Amino acid sequence: MQLTLISHTLCPYVQRAAIVLAEKGVAFERRDVDLANKPDWFLGISPLGKTPVLLVGTQPVFESAVICEYLDETVAPPLHPAEPLSRARHRGWMEFGSVVLNLVGSFYTAPDATALQARREELIAKFALLERVLPDHGPYFAGEKFSLVDAVFGPVFRYFDVFEQIGEAGFFEATTKVRAWRHALAQRPSVRQAVSPQYPGLLRQFLLARNSELSRRMLSAGQAPAGSSCARKGRPQGN
Repeated sequence: MQLTLISHTLCPYVQRAAIVLAEKGVAFERRDVDLANKPDWFLGISPLGKTPVLLVGTQPVFESAVICEYLDETVAPPLHPAEPLSRARHRGWMEFGSVVLNLVGSFYTAPDATALQARREELIAKFALLERVLPDHGPYFAGEKFSLVDAVFGPVFRYFDVFEQIGEAGFFEATTKVRAWRHALAQRPSVRQAVSPQYPGLLRQFLLARNSELSRRMLSAGQAPAGSSCARKGRPQGN
C-alpha cells in the first residue's frame, strides 16, 4: 500500500518516522507542509494540526509514536524487543526522549540567561540519567541492535550539532556513553538521511527568529546567515 509521510522540514517527530521507514527499507513519498500556514487538506487528516501524519493509502495515522509502533507491527524487521518487559522498558525511554525534546524547545526559547542556564542544567541531568541505563558496549541503546529508542534519540542529538556550532557546547562532558551513542547515531544512514542537506541552515534561521536569549547570543556573535528570515514564529516540533 502506498505510504506518504506528511512532513515539516525541521520537525524532529517527522524524523523519527522517516528513520523507521528507512530502517524497514520501505518506499514512501514525503510531502512537506507549512505549519505557519496549514492547508485545509492537511487539517482534514491531522486532528491535532501537527506533523507527522502517515497516509497508509488514504487512511491517516497521526502521532509519531503511534506511527512508529504501527510500522514495527506491520513491516519487518522488528525494531522493538520481542520480550514484553524489555519492550515496555523501551517504550518508557521513548517517552523520555519526548520529554528531552520538550526541554530542548525550552532551551532555545529561554527568554533570558538565567532561564537558559536552568534549561541547560536540566538537559545535562537528563543525559546523566541516560548514562546510567546505556550498555557498556554499544553502539546503540540496546547494544548492537538498532531500536525504536534509537530512532527517537537521533533527532534529539541532531539539535546539539547546531548548538555546538553556535557556541553552546558542554552538554555531554560527563556522559561518556551518551557521547558515544550520539556519535554512532550520527553515522547511521537512516538518521543522516532523515533531514535534507539544508537542515542546519534552516534550523539556525529558525533559532534566530525565536527572540530568545539564544537568538540574541547568535546575533551578537554575528551568526545570522545571509538571507535569513524571522517570519516563522511557530516551533518545528510536531508530536
